[in-house]
Amino acid sequence: MLEKINQTADFIRSKVNDMPRIAIILGTGLGALVDHIDDKQYIPYSEIPNFPISTVEGHSGNLIFGTLGGKRVMAMQGRFHYYEGYDMKQVTFPVRVMKALGVETLFVSNAAGGMNKEFVVGDVMVITDHINLFPENPLRGKNYNELGPRFPAMTEPYNKKFIAMADEIAAEKKIRLMHGVYVGTPGPTFETPAEYEYFRVIGGDAVGMSTVPEVIVAKHADMQVFGVSVITDLGGKDITEVPSHEEVQKAAIVAQPKVVEIIKELVARI
Repeated sequence: MLEKINQTADFIRSKVNDMPRIAIILGTGLGALVDHIDDKQYIPYSEIPNFPISTVEGHSGNLIFGTLGGKRVMAMQGRFHYYEGYDMKQVTFPVRVMKALGVETLFVSNAAGGMNKEFVVGDVMVITDHINLFPENPLRGKNYNELGPRFPAMTEPYNKKFIAMADEIAAEKKIRLMHGVYVGTPGPTFETPAEYEYFRVIGGDAVGMSTVPEVIVAKHADMQVFGVSVITDLGGKDITEVPSHEEVQKAAIVAQPKVVEIIKELVARI
């Protein structure tokens, strides 16, 4: 693993001169943030040694370097999911490479189904915590002390200072910003009504099929994390609408301007 991480990091260094300290993982339908990155340099995943290839519609498959909010950033335009058939180490491999390149702060975004009764489709939710329901932990197996400790603490998976700053930004820009706990599941099926109710009972506010593995690895590597979900559909025993990936993408696109405003301004302030 260490050899693959270093090989990939060396390849990226050979292509990019000014390496950023901030990285962003863009979720389903949230690629519009790329349009706000200046002086962009694209590296397709297909050209990067050891990188998986994103197979999901709405995930383009490029590593992008440029400037956002006056700061150098790296952005993943398309992520990898457990349901695509990748194992957890493949899903989280890009985060390992980010750390090797000197990234200290990670922004993650996703589309999620909401079960909090106060949520409406199109809401933006800051992730305050998560519940890991994936069948495998990305840290299972041999631990490399060079990458992080055997038993990393998850007391504050999402940086409280960044959350407070996001609240300030949302208030300034009059954006309705919700808070909540994200439940990470393997997918690819959408949840049953009973599952939505179960996730709510155990403390969840929104559910999705990504993010949690990447955040676990980021915290293992001592990175600071900020996460945001776009509520693209609602679930529960009283919800009759049938979700689809197309509808999720459409709802995410409508909410994109709010996410862009928050992340762009937050990047500028940290």
